[in-house]
Amino acid sequence: MSFANRLVIFARQPRLGTGKRRLARDIGATAALNFQRAMLARTLRRLARDRRWITYIAITPDRARPWPGSPPMLAQGRGDLGARMARVARELPPGPVVIVGCDIPGLTATHVAAAFRKLGPCDAVFGPATDDGYWLVGLRRRPRFIDPFANVRWSTRHALADTVANLGHHRVMMAATLADVDDGVAFAAWLRTGSPSTP
Repeated sequence: MSFANRLVIFARQPRLGTGKRRLARDIGATAALNFQRAMLARTLRRLARDRRWITYIAITPDRARPWPGSPPMLAQGRGDLGARMARVARELPPGPVVIVGCDIPGLTATHVAAAFRKLGPCDAVFGPATDDGYWLVGLRRRPRFIDPFANVRWSTRHALADTVANLGHHRVMMAATLADVDDGVAFAAWLRTGSPSTP
C-alpha cells in the first residue's frame, strides 16, 4: 500500500505580544512580530505548494481562523510542544509525516524532500538546530506510531538528545543542521548573513 507524505508546519498565529517572546525581549515586540509574519509567509511560500507532499499548518491558538490560500489547518491542542506534536502526528492519515517550525530562515523544500527520503529506511529523522534543539522531526509511523516526545526538556540544550533517547532501539537518522531564530543573538547572526533579502 502506498502512503502519501505529509508535511506539517507548526506555527503560532502572528499577534503582537503572544509569540516569539524570547526574541521580543531582545529586539522588541513589534520587530519580533514582523519577523514572525515574514518567516511564516516565507515558509509557506517555499513549502506549501510542493506536490511531493501534502501540506498542513498546525496553528495555535486553536480558534485561529484560516486565511486565503493557506493549507488545511489543524489545531495543535493543549499541552507542551511534545504533546501537541504527538497529537497531530497521531491523528493524521497513514504515511510518513515531517513536522517543521517556521522560524528557520534557511529551510527549503530540498531539506524537506531529503527528510522524507531518509524515512524510507529508518523510523525517525531529525534536523538538528545550532542550539541543540531541532528544527525538523520526521516519523515513519509504520507499522505504528511511536511517540518520542514524552519528558523532553524543551527549550534547553537537551531537547534533541532527550527525544532521540525516547526512540530506544529504533532507527534514527539526522538531516542537515540549520539555525533557528529564537533570541536576539540568533536574530543578529541572521541579519549579518544578508538572509533577509532571500525569497
